[in-house]
Amino acid sequence: MSKQHPTVPIFGIPFSKMSMDETVRYLTTAIEEGRQTHIITANPIMIMAALDNPAFADIMNKADLIVPDGAGVVWAAKYGGNPVAERVTGFDLMHRLLEQGEKRRWKAYLLGTSQEIIEAAAEKLQLQYPQVRIVGYRNGFFGPDDDAEIVDEIAALQPHLLFVARGMEKEAWNVQYKERLGVPFIMGVGGSFDVVSGKLKRAPMVYQKLRLEWLYRLLQEPTRYKRMLALPKFVVKVIRNKENVTKSRPIG
Repeated sequence: MSKQHPTVPIFGIPFSKMSMDETVRYLTTAIEEGRQTHIITANPIMIMAALDNPAFADIMNKADLIVPDGAGVVWAAKYGGNPVAERVTGFDLMHRLLEQGEKRRWKAYLLGTSQEIIEAAAEKLQLQYPQVRIVGYRNGFFGPDDDAEIVDEIAALQPHLLFVARGMEKEAWNVQYKERLGVPFIMGVGGSFDVVSGKLKRAPMVYQKLRLEWLYRLLQEPTRYKRMLALPKFVVKVIRNKENVTKSRPIG
């Protein structure tokens, strides 16, 4: 189990208050010591999903560390009077940990998305971080019947880092198999492999500074619009519940 770290609850979900640098130091130590850490990189869409679905809230609360990936999370914490240090995006955290792995010759496994994208992402990351051994990868299109075989394969390869891109609905998989996997570090990385592979472009800095990455993503993937409808609902909920946004309480 990971050592304690400062958190702020946002509608009952405990978000890390650490900066990116602090998070990287914290995780590097945990990985080197073999302490297992399951990370969720969460955004307002995930908070709203947790509020609507107690089972998903339970999954989120079983994570060892939840980092504020979305700009809306950073805003909500500040608005509620208990700010986090800064936004800690899964994409940047993945690269920062691979940089640490480069110095320490860590092993990594990539899981999720389509076969074409995961192959391209593995190739590009291996070129970018030649001292990191990418010991395996596979697409995310598998069902419960395949779980045991995949978990055993990953466990046998003993990676230090496991990056998973199977959507927030599949976060339960990481929780369910965490102990059997035995990997020191497990993190869902959303659309990071899409960006690494070149299928999608990351939002330009102007969008990031204006906190409009969600808009840039929507323009590239219009099919995400239904999911994005949670964003204005989140803003309204935060404004209406300003006094309670960061109060500790069970979610549900």
